Amino acid sequence: MVVFPCCKINLGLNVVERRPDGYHNLETVFYPIPLHDNLEVIDAPKAVEPYLLHETGIRIEGEPENNLVIRVLNQLRETYPQIPPVEIWLHKRIPSGAGLGGGSSDAAFMMRLLNEQYDLGMDDEDMEFRLSRLGADCAFFNKAVPAFATGIGDQLMPINFTLAGWNLVLVKPDIHVSTREAFSMITPMRPEHSLLEALSHPVEEWRDIVVNDFEKSVFAHHPEIAAIKSTLYDMGATYASMTGSGSSVFGLFHTRQPEASEVFSDCFVYEERLRIIDEANR
Repeated sequence: MVVFPCCKINLGLNVVERRPDGYHNLETVFYPIPLHDNLEVIDAPKAVEPYLLHETGIRIEGEPENNLVIRVLNQLRETYPQIPPVEIWLHKRIPSGAGLGGGSSDAAFMMRLLNEQYDLGMDDEDMEFRLSRLGADCAFFNKAVPAFATGIGDQLMPINFTLAGWNLVLVKPDIHVSTREAFSMITPMRPEHSLLEALSHPVEEWRDIVVNDFEKSVFAHHPEIAAIKSTLYDMGATYASMTGSGSSVFGLFHTRQPEASEVFSDCFVYEERLRIIDEANR
């Protein structure tokens, strides 16, 4: 079986308070976009090992056993030992360390795939609980529909919202922004504007009212990322923002931007006209 894990952008991101456990509560809207990985799982009855993982595309750092796809497999085998040895093919197109949730999406789509392929009988609530143990935004990708996220990003409220018809330009420079570092540099505060109220305004009005709190500190340490946002506006973007804690920046345009790859020739660039969500993430 083959699935296509999508990724997400953050529409606004407000870090509202530090929690007693050291984590931070935030408010954001996760919005899925159609940039995707390819993930296939097949039975490997003659395999000596419990799994064989083949990775292609963008290089993934770290040991295979730390890959969220493998962590999902090992977690489920504790409850469902009937899952046989498998061969896994993961082709990465979503950059990692980019604020796009690519690894989290791989995890969620892996769990859905195994649930269906081996008739495990898990419902959405069960899968989302299991996914929440792997990462704050993993559960979002179980359904991968626009959602207002609170808590540490794990409390999700689906919303009726679409960017269909807008042209997206996503730019990922060769810069890694540590999430831990990004949080350490931020001062939590309640936003001046309610995020959902701000997003109800036309996109043309977002520039001054839909903000990512991480931009101030990240841009100060990585001015190259700030320059990408400025360039997107110079190109005519209606709205531009960093997603997550970086380092990716996206712009929303009324028209296609085929020259984006040349403008950002030293970066990963993805350009796409956004469609309805069912087409985007399945």
